[in-house]
Amino acid sequence: MLELNAGTAAPAGDLIKDGSEATFMADVIEASQEVPVIVDFWAPWCGPCKTLGPALEKAVTEAKGAVKMVKLDVDQNQGIAGQLQIQSIPTVYAFYQGKPVDAFQGALPNSEIKGFIDKLVALSGGEVDGGLADALEAAEAMLDEGEASDAAQTFAAIMEEDPASAAALSGLVRAHLALGEVEQAETLIENASDDIKATPEYETAKAQLDLTKQAESAGPLAELQAAVDKDENDHQARFDLAVAMHAAGDAQGAVDHLLELFRRDREWNDGAARTQLFTVFDALKADDPIALTGRRKLSSMIFA
Repeated sequence: MLELNAGTAAPAGDLIKDGSEATFMADVIEASQEVPVIVDFWAPWCGPCKTLGPALEKAVTEAKGAVKMVKLDVDQNQGIAGQLQIQSIPTVYAFYQGKPVDAFQGALPNSEIKGFIDKLVALSGGEVDGGLADALEAAEAMLDEGEASDAAQTFAAIMEEDPASAAALSGLVRAHLALGEVEQAETLIENASDDIKATPEYETAKAQLDLTKQAESAGPLAELQAAVDKDENDHQARFDLAVAMHAAGDAQGAVDHLLELFRRDREWNDGAARTQLFTVFDALKADDPIALTGRRKLSSMIFA
């Protein structure tokens, strides 16, 4: 069993601040060069803000310095709110290395808040909690190198020792998918505990399973591309083309077409483009450039 790096919690005053336009550069842009900084845009009269704010503060405190938080009253800081096109509150932006990398609007349940922060921690190189961190890292390396069978055995062994390990379950699901064992992966997803289902690792595994199952019915790439070339407003063909491109290993092409579909008609098929984009993003690693750039572009469209 490997010992954990327990870490030391940063003082609350360093983690969570009331910001202003005068301190925005120092508190957010400069501070985000070291760790991600969450900016909570709120107002005293906003009901949902009173729920989201404390939940964010709790999650940031539990991250023990891996992320920081700045609270900005939009009534007192209209310039910054205008620059970021804040149209309703609460709105939360995440900055890393001086740039916005993620955002959401409205109050979220605690599980989604944790997932939002966990992705930021992973993005900045945060460590995996748990005594089997090295074993998890080794199994992930096996999977990246195409040794899916060995990875599956390692992930399964970790789960035997720590059945509550969401990271091990996620890895085992992804290993089964790499081996073409979709039914085994689906069984793991369906039988996961409620605690694991509330984690971002579970969301990643489930997203990859969903995309794999979609790929089974993906149409021929050439035919779908021809249909889109013939009619740029054939939204179904563009959506199907994105699915087929992802199945063929072209995640960037899939994201590009889904963003274009969202730009043309964000409400098409009950917002299918946005839903599919989030599925693709969730299936990628938190620091994957495709996910980071795609999330920024989608956020800019949403807030435009």
